[in-house]
Amino acid sequence: MIPALDKTTRSLLLTLALGVFAGALDLSVLSPALPAIGREFAVPLGNLAWIFTLYLLANVASIAIAATLADRYGRRPIYLLCISLFALGSLLAIAAPNYPLFLLARALQALGAGGIFPVATAAIGDVIPLEKRGAALGAVAATWGAAAVLGPTIGGILTHALSWRWIFAANVPLAAWVFVRALRDVPTTAPRSRPPLDAIGLVAMTAGLLALVAGITTLDPLLGVAGAAVLAAFLLFERRIAHPVVPLALFGTPQLAKTYGLELLVGILEGSLFFVPTVIVAAQHRNEIEAGAIAALGALAFVAVIPASGKALDRIGSRSVLLLGSAFTALGLAIFAFGFTSLFWSLVAMLVAGIGFGALLGAPTRYIITNAADPAHRSTALGFLSQALIVGQLIGGSLAGGLFDLRHNHNAGFREAYLAFVAVAAIAFILAGQLDSQARERMTGASESAEGNAA
Repeated sequence: MIPALDKTTRSLLLTLALGVFAGALDLSVLSPALPAIGREFAVPLGNLAWIFTLYLLANVASIAIAATLADRYGRRPIYLLCISLFALGSLLAIAAPNYPLFLLARALQALGAGGIFPVATAAIGDVIPLEKRGAALGAVAATWGAAAVLGPTIGGILTHALSWRWIFAANVPLAAWVFVRALRDVPTTAPRSRPPLDAIGLVAMTAGLLALVAGITTLDPLLGVAGAAVLAAFLLFERRIAHPVVPLALFGTPQLAKTYGLELLVGILEGSLFFVPTVIVAAQHRNEIEAGAIAALGALAFVAVIPASGKALDRIGSRSVLLLGSAFTALGLAIFAFGFTSLFWSLVAMLVAGIGFGALLGAPTRYIITNAADPAHRSTALGFLSQALIVGQLIGGSLAGGLFDLRHNHNAGFREAYLAFVAVAAIAFILAGQLDSQARERMTGASESAEGNAA
């Protein structure tokens, strides 16, 4: 995978990549099976949305809890717990006799899958030298991108040829293999002394995030405001206790604060991708298969660029990679905004935007966090990054849907929505320009590594 690394480290990367692949595949693989699930459980189409809504809510909770516990008890036991929950949820989904139990199974899967990526990324930050960390993060992130591309195809084939339940059957041996490898490969390092767990803070943070995400998902302003209020109270509480579950210094460091803001914007930009097939079907009068194929070009470009962007992090630094990514994304979305009625310009737009997203997503922001965050709180810091991305995705989806409905002329609404996303990409470009230079970034990363080794 990365020849310059020793055999043990390459084995660790493969184990982490397989876990990330399993977790990412679990979300994308199910979309083609929704009609079959609805028929079997006699569930109306509108109620099927709970399959993804509940998954998302459990995912947010899992990120908060797993990331915190991984900093306290080490990466291996929490990674093993996440993989085990994922496998248990898959087994329950296979056997689920009704829709409520199937939703419970999906929630268990999400509780496992949500913690896999931040814990895996933290483990990379613990083990991989700074000068090779970008390439390692890019290699693991590429498996996440590959799962997003392959998932719908795999899900469609299994559902058509066998049954939708076989989608989950494939998870079990994969999870078992990852579990066995993790027992050998994932490091067990944990703090020698652990302060008392801030259980009140952990519960408040999880509840606040759940309410905020649920409010955005269901477009319920009261729920969203309640979530924000709980999070505000949580932050005030954290300032007054000796051992907070979230060190507030994570938000006081300029480099980290800018990165969280940038990840939120990247999540909003991701929302633009969800509606591309819908726009093409409406504007070009193509069928769903053709529209999906056009959108897939962007996904393929995205996956192809991720490993290269990871290697570029080690050569030119995160600021340069993120500037290029936001610039390509803005250009691709601008082309789509003015050319979505044309097949040729839609293809060009997807290719250019796909390159941009390949540089924005996956490795760069995680590279910054692993370098700038205190090693003792690295997993927690990475968990917040994942949560910022999810909240951004929800805002992006709501932004697109809302702008589409503002105009009776659908084409005008589509254009205005994608021009709004261009503006978001421009803001991301400006924010990326405020990040540390490569020299300062490496200096910070080297000092953090020294502190971690001393501890």
